[in-house]
Amino acid sequence: MRSAWEKLYASTQIDASLSENTISEKIRIIGSDTVAQTGFFHSLTTNRDQILFDLSSIFSRSQNINLAEKGHNPKHLHLDQINFALVFSGKGHRPVILEILPGSVRDYKAFDSIMERYDIGKCIIIADRGLASYDMPRKNGVYLIVAIRRNFSIVDFNMDLDRSFIFRNRGINAGMKDLSDKILYMYEDTSLRAEEETNLIRKIESGEMSQEDLMVEKKKLGKFAILSNMRSDPKEIYELYRSREEVDVAFDAMKNELENDKAYVHTTDGLRGYFFISFVSLYMYFSILQMLKDNGMSQKMSVKEALFEPSKIYVISDGARRTLAEILERSRKVAGLFGLKLYPKILWSYDYLVKS
Repeated sequence: MRSAWEKLYASTQIDASLSENTISEKIRIIGSDTVAQTGFFHSLTTNRDQILFDLSSIFSRSQNINLAEKGHNPKHLHLDQINFALVFSGKGHRPVILEILPGSVRDYKAFDSIMERYDIGKCIIIADRGLASYDMPRKNGVYLIVAIRRNFSIVDFNMDLDRSFIFRNRGINAGMKDLSDKILYMYEDTSLRAEEETNLIRKIESGEMSQEDLMVEKKKLGKFAILSNMRSDPKEIYELYRSREEVDVAFDAMKNELENDKAYVHTTDGLRGYFFISFVSLYMYFSILQMLKDNGMSQKMSVKEALFEPSKIYVISDGARRTLAEILERSRKVAGLFGLKLYPKILWSYDYLVKS
């Protein structure tokens, strides 16, 4: 951190203590102040929002973190892990809550506790298959839209798909079916159906499956189901569910762009502090991403590139006078998006101005 800090112009203006012990202690203090963290997250949440929710995890070998427990993970590794739940605002396009959870917690109960703690009401909760449950929230104004696995007993692949629409240049057939107080929405992606059938035919040619197996699987190809307590047009439900891709982008940004797929801390408070700082970084990341989208630049420039361009702007110091070096056009454009004032190019020191 000290090396990274010394490259910044701010290091000449702020005397920061960046020893290993100081940083570790600060992270621990931040993590121990759970009341302040809860208040901060609470200030970001609003009612009548589209809440996107998902769970992820990191592995831990620390003996001092009581949240590290054996639990389910995609790699099926029998290691202690720490789960974290990310709550994302579908309307604000930014993360609003990051909650650290025991490694054994991986279902709707995780979000149920978050709803109670932050008094989330009058919202639409959109979640992936990991949150699938027959026991949906019964709070007035709280709706859940969740994809369910193909092997759920309520999934009916023989449903009539009597509605069709285009989503991102893909043909979608859809249907809906009442299940008491819930509704089963079934979708068939025509492009996905063709891809899956082609893969199964390859397996027939390689001898991995028979023609009879194909006939059994054919009714499932390209289909997936969504369970909800919200009655609406199937197209609207589909579009709402697909909006949760922003959460996937958020987890990808956390684990790759921000390199938070590992944590070199050894206490529970240190872990909470580490992830709170990660959350603030993630919030800034999506704020910059939204700024790029608003200016029609998200397809041309990544957040990482947007942060890199202003770093090409240098200050040349000559005693009392500090001058900005020649600024590249691309850097100037990005600086303008951030609202940075690059003129006047001569930056006089405070002492010089007082003497003048």
